[in-house]
Amino acid sequence: MQFWTFFFLILTFGIYIYIAWRSRVKETKEFYVASQGVPTVANGAAVAADWMSAASFIGMAGMIAFLGSDGSVYIMGWTGGYVLLALLLAPYLRKWGKFTVPEFVGDRYSDTVRVVAAISAIVVSFTYVVGQMTGGGVVFARFLGLESHWAVIVAAVVIFFYAVLGGMKGITYTQVAQYIVLITAYLIPAVAVSQTIGGFPVPQVTYGTILAELDALRVEFGLDEFTQAFAGREGGMIDVFLVTASLMLGTAGLPHVIIRFYTTKTVRGARFSAFWALFFIALLYLTAPAVGAFTMLNLLRGAEGSTADDLPGWIEPWQEAGYVELNAEDGVIQSVNNDAASGADLIVSNDILVLASPEIGGLPAPIIGLMAAGGMAAALSTAAGLLLVISSAASHDIYYRMISKEKASEKTQMLVGRLAMTAAVLVAIIAGLNPPAFVAQVVAFAFGLAASTFFPILILGIFWKKANAKGAAAGMLTGLLFTSTYMIYTLEVFGTSANDHLFNISPEGIGAIGAVVNFTVTIVVSNLTKPPSQEVQEMVEEIRYPQAQKVQ
Repeated sequence: MQFWTFFFLILTFGIYIYIAWRSRVKETKEFYVASQGVPTVANGAAVAADWMSAASFIGMAGMIAFLGSDGSVYIMGWTGGYVLLALLLAPYLRKWGKFTVPEFVGDRYSDTVRVVAAISAIVVSFTYVVGQMTGGGVVFARFLGLESHWAVIVAAVVIFFYAVLGGMKGITYTQVAQYIVLITAYLIPAVAVSQTIGGFPVPQVTYGTILAELDALRVEFGLDEFTQAFAGREGGMIDVFLVTASLMLGTAGLPHVIIRFYTTKTVRGARFSAFWALFFIALLYLTAPAVGAFTMLNLLRGAEGSTADDLPGWIEPWQEAGYVELNAEDGVIQSVNNDAASGADLIVSNDILVLASPEIGGLPAPIIGLMAAGGMAAALSTAAGLLLVISSAASHDIYYRMISKEKASEKTQMLVGRLAMTAAVLVAIIAGLNPPAFVAQVVAFAFGLAASTFFPILILGIFWKKANAKGAAAGMLTGLLFTSTYMIYTLEVFGTSANDHLFNISPEGIGAIGAVVNFTVTIVVSNLTKPPSQEVQEMVEEIRYPQAQKVQ
């Protein structure tokens, strides 16, 4: 297995770095928006890879495996949010047609709001990139036998190299290759395990035939039934609604996804690339529940009747990597969980179930190696886009627009952007070594921050001409402070201890309330203060008709 892991990782990394080298750039327009010349289908694949991070590839099916129907909130939220993005934001922002989301905010509201938006973009993107560092660490720790801290560092170095070298142009075509790798790595094991379990190679069909057995095994090992909806949610249906809404609004407000629509040749191309992206995303998302169910079924089948001395062979390597904990020193394994505090006989991290699924399913070593390459492709593709957002926010929106007063040369801007990437990678390494939760949950926190900051002011900025700078600044700051404060309060971050959820609202769901706070504050303050200039209102009117001549 080690040979095949090295083979696929070296092969795919070589391809990514070669593409980045061939796509290296010298101008800011190439660096930030790939000269707005990316073909529609290629941009759709790049959007899919950019969006389907380690959370989608590594974390989502793992969450579904343990949460069962509760895990559907991730699929509903992330997919529904993409529809919001494609319909309500992407074509209008492409019509406006510059470099970054904070740049639109600055032109629409004011330079002060631009700085607030740039800071928010850095906070959201940094939180998101921590999840990718964590995902990369899982892959390298297990499949290359590295200690977790070295695994995170190696992943960060590779991400940094091609993100700095190629900018948006290099990242775009690298992400096309990464999408091909990750979807191939995801579907081949899913189809193989489906054939092995049910004798039929379509996971979505086989999935329905194994649920009765899976429910029985889950009850036997102390877990809720896979098909029992919302059993694991402390806040019940209300929290399910809030988490889904938070993920939807956050998806539509993610800066690193929105900028992908700036790279198309036309507004029409932005719309059609959204269609292609949704198709490419659906290939993985419609398979994830089956992967989670198959992996959990095989895991529990292997644990049934086993003792600490005769557990399946896949457990020991993951135990050595620190992602499996065995508490039953003697006797038969009677309970399985993903939470160490549960005291279960066998503790298995959510984050390993997809990567370990070929091993758990007894598939051959080449497929196990391919799965490792797919996991890294997912983490690397999204992390590169996030680093580019951090770079553009620091160099273009803060340094170029605010500090140098638009007089800095392109060479200086790119230097500042690359230095910002370097700083972000170094800090993200530190945070990635001590993440506050599982990969999918860390990413959900980033979506909550995006929901409470960007989505309201973008929607109001496009569809409500009276939204003004004071309202937008107050709304963004209030939403950001409200949401981040609650997350810090309920999580073990920055040395703080976790507190109980207020009103049974999980930190993954607080972003939806933060968005409502942002909307409310922006509308109230805008109505109490002077409306925007006539010029700004005319710009808003023109942006709302994407087929009209582009605003310069």
